[in-house]
Amino acid sequence: MSRIVAAAPAVPAHRYSQAEITTALEPLLTHDPSRAALLRRIHASAGVETRHLVMELDRYASLQSFHESNGLFITAGTDLAERATRDALGAAGIRADEVDFVLFTSVTGVAAPSIDAQLAARVGMRSDVKRLPSFGLGCVAGAAGLARVHDYLVGHPRDVAVLVSVELCSLTVQRGDDSMANIVASGLFGDGAAAVVVVGDDFARERGLTGPEVVDTRSSLYPQTEDVIGWDIGGTGFRIVLSAGVPDVIGRHFAGDVHSLLDANGLAVADVSTWLAHPGGPKVLEAFAQALGLADAAFEPSWRALAAAGNQSSAAVLGILSEALRTPVPGETGLLFALGPGVTAELVLLHWADQDGAAVGDGIRTAA
Repeated sequence: MSRIVAAAPAVPAHRYSQAEITTALEPLLTHDPSRAALLRRIHASAGVETRHLVMELDRYASLQSFHESNGLFITAGTDLAERATRDALGAAGIRADEVDFVLFTSVTGVAAPSIDAQLAARVGMRSDVKRLPSFGLGCVAGAAGLARVHDYLVGHPRDVAVLVSVELCSLTVQRGDDSMANIVASGLFGDGAAAVVVVGDDFARERGLTGPEVVDTRSSLYPQTEDVIGWDIGGTGFRIVLSAGVPDVIGRHFAGDVHSLLDANGLAVADVSTWLAHPGGPKVLEAFAQALGLADAAFEPSWRALAAAGNQSSAAVLGILSEALRTPVPGETGLLFALGPGVTAELVLLHWADQDGAAVGDGIRTAA
């Protein structure tokens, strides 16, 4: 087992309304009146009210190259990673030199050495800290990263792990591209970072740390969906691949994965009281609810996150997790999940122990 003891988001200082962003981006994407009208409609229906951006809006017009945008990703991304990590470690009451494993993920920039190497030195992690940078998982990486950190801690129950996500999605918007994918992305994605501190069973017991246990995880790679979500990476950087088929993929596959994971742990959908869904957009959240036979209100935290900050790719669901950690309810069962390129799904089953440590559901195991 492993236990989530803290999570902290970090966002850039520049915050704009959706209307302000639409007005600024429209002339950068198209000069065709019909495409401009489409852009305005798509942005208005994205479920987004405000977003944080790594640059002031008027600077995006002068961003000329992938070299420039990726350089900004490294400098600003490292700053955000540091802030999120310091906040999460502080909330957990754990020193940076106690961290044994760091999993870093992003899909909106590249760096070698990776951002986690610079982060480790900045916050004071040991020189022998184990690091695993990840690229390519996209929006699913928040959930996948949490699952892989759990896998590590099952084998290292005395260790401390930190999952760090940095996503500066605004740097990937392609100028002069009025394709549907780029229009949708320009109205949906925001910038942000998050860090999650997870500890092994023995470490949690020795320190008396509380928080939800990671009970079980599930990974699913859906066949023949490679062209649904992803990047086309070239001279201008990251060009979004985003089809309208995501809700159809959810409808065909997602419920089966959820039921399979819950069944294996003696649970049903009705036993889940906390749903932590990646806020991929209105149609994605609606498809999740329809697939599981739930009301849209079941994903209210995700709808709020979408409205307040947009889709922050892998960092988004970790920000939603941080909110859930602030108001724990003993005995709750939670399911955190996301989709990403592949198409792949990652599900993480969580449990907040009762006051006496008793489990909910016959199959759930909790620490004594």
